[in-house]
Amino acid sequence: MSTPSKPLAGIKVLDISRVLAGPWCGQMLADMGADVIKVERPVAGDDTRHWGPPWLNGTTESAYYLCANRGKRSITIDMAKPEGQALIRQLVSQSDVLLENFKVGGLKKYGLDYASLKELNPKLVYCSITGFGQESPYAHRAGYDFMIQAMGGIMSLTGKPDSEPGGGPVKSGVAFTDIFTGLYATNAVLSALYQRRDSGVGCHIDMALMDVQVGVLANQALNYLTSGNVPQRLGNAHPNIVPYQAFATRDGHIIVAVGNDEQFRRFCEVLALGQLAADERFATNGARVHHRESLVPLLEAALAQRTIDEWLAAFEAVGVPCGPINTLDRVFDDPHVKARGLKQTLPHTQAGQVDLVANPIRINGHSLSATTAPPSLGEHTEHVLNDIGITPAQQQALREAGII
Repeated sequence: MSTPSKPLAGIKVLDISRVLAGPWCGQMLADMGADVIKVERPVAGDDTRHWGPPWLNGTTESAYYLCANRGKRSITIDMAKPEGQALIRQLVSQSDVLLENFKVGGLKKYGLDYASLKELNPKLVYCSITGFGQESPYAHRAGYDFMIQAMGGIMSLTGKPDSEPGGGPVKSGVAFTDIFTGLYATNAVLSALYQRRDSGVGCHIDMALMDVQVGVLANQALNYLTSGNVPQRLGNAHPNIVPYQAFATRDGHIIVAVGNDEQFRRFCEVLALGQLAADERFATNGARVHHRESLVPLLEAALAQRTIDEWLAAFEAVGVPCGPINTLDRVFDDPHVKARGLKQTLPHTQAGQVDLVANPIRINGHSLSATTAPPSLGEHTEHVLNDIGITPAQQQALREAGII
């Protein structure tokens, strides 16, 4: 499934994770050239296969499932049965990486926990993804992205202030914590593989959604830790930079992202408010943050006088960062998105073809994205079992017993 030109060619990954964080990690590894075998329950498969509508035309494949599983091979195994556990151990013996997101201790009863599998394959990099990690007061709680966004603080920072109409905490429009956890897990797996090259032994990676959510609070975490002041929701404004927010124009909203004092001077000149850049209340970013409530209404009144396109042209002409707030139809029609090939169309066994989002990594001018579509449920069961020496007769017996 991998090609020699890709960085992880020759690496075998057994992905027994479900939903998003684990599969996102597996998808990244597949994009990088690893042979990723997705293990799913017979008949039902990954939960996300049923998270629709929308469905891929003419199929029962959900858009949600399609977003996180390109480039993989799918095999169905009932790991609750001893025969299924034996098959997974055979696959583990030939794998470099295992991805799982079962509850803490959930795989021990099957003999598929790290302690058991490292005896079988000491070189195995075993990555566990849970809500709260292997060791935590909350270790046995289930972890869901929405809940973790709330507990981990990001929802206290996202949305309008309570004092404004529509105020209140808001989650991210995508599963922010799951996706970040998948990316962190990918980095962890890559570093573990690099370390294994020298040590010859694998390791157990312990990834927690809650840890990742706290880890990506970034400047807001340091705003609190540095000052002791709890950051509040600012809507589309920025806590450390002004003006850096959405503004209403005559026919809609634009984003203005003024990153330094020189940009602010040029911004004010375009607005015919050049005197503001010389005003000591607004001359530096620190002063503008302090006097945000005085400055922003002046900018809002000026920006309301012209249209989105007029302002974008004027600001771009003098190098003031700005942009429209695009809906997704406009995103995928954007010249940049088209030029960079961020929408890819791949053959699909049931639908004929499927449109997907490409991996944004480019190496030597080439996209790293996978070249095969998300697999249909069990599409590669026969091929994968052939690879590990399970005969056709044995496979038929396993099918009849409901193991595969």
